[in-house]
Amino acid sequence: MIKRRRLNKALVIETAAALANRLGSVDALSLKALAAELDIRVPSLYNHIDGMDGLQRDLTLYGARLLLTRLRQAILGKSGREAIMAVAAEVRAFAYEQPAIYPLTIRAPEPDETELIQLSQELIQILLLLLTSFGLQGDEATHAIRGLRALIHGFITIDLAEGYKMALDKEESFSWLLQTYLDGLERP
Repeated sequence: MIKRRRLNKALVIETAAALANRLGSVDALSLKALAAELDIRVPSLYNHIDGMDGLQRDLTLYGARLLLTRLRQAILGKSGREAIMAVAAEVRAFAYEQPAIYPLTIRAPEPDETELIQLSQELIQILLLLLTSFGLQGDEATHAIRGLRALIHGFITIDLAEGYKMALDKEESFSWLLQTYLDGLERP
């Protein structure tokens, strides 16, 4: 049993994320299941979260923070193509390790989600900076970010749905796809 004095919002959110990942989605998560996982009663959760809607918001922020931290770490000492390859690999690793949380990191924030807006803007700034090595700025850089996100997310989505069962190595396919995309971004 988690002692009351040790239970805090961070522990509740981390436990909810782990449980959602085991269950396969945040939609499969319930306050009853979370309370049971924490060995507390459901009403005690309300000391730390604002119901299911609040939990979903908290899990979205948790996922965005975690992904951003991992991406910052992945690109340390790298630039250009190497850094973008590292970003793509880290997003994939995150998606496979956090299958219920990853989908929460995809959507654009609503105007009232100030912290999520900040995190999203930081991620976009990192990608914009990496794309300057390809000579891309402004709208072209935005198009390139959208294309990169679509490429990575599409590959992850098909892979998680077990859509790559051919004998050809999927890691090789992902690398080839990403390299080809980046080749297309390079200026002559």
